[in-house]
Amino acid sequence: MRAHNPQPTGQSIDIETQMRALLRDALGLSQERVDGFDADTPLFGALPELDSMAVAGLLTEMEDRFGILIEDEDIDGDTFESFGSLVAFAAAKVG
Repeated sequence: MRAHNPQPTGQSIDIETQMRALLRDALGLSQERVDGFDADTPLFGALPELDSMAVAGLLTEMEDRFGILIEDEDIDGDTFESFGSLVAFAAAKVG
């Protein structure tokens, strides 16, 4: 008997791919650079392009691209800690 997985693997990969494109477009990063991100790649505080103003823009872009609503209370210090935490946040919001 298989455990129920509410998020299909394909959806997870798709969200990861979309998040790479979003970071590339919103922060002006190269495709090669975002392709090199793994789950542990640090973001906020490690990427000079990702400052507090860029975070606001990324959240707006995430809402548009993923068709989600992000409330202020949804965001905490861990959300932008790493590429993996950002993908996990988006996946949880998409459902």
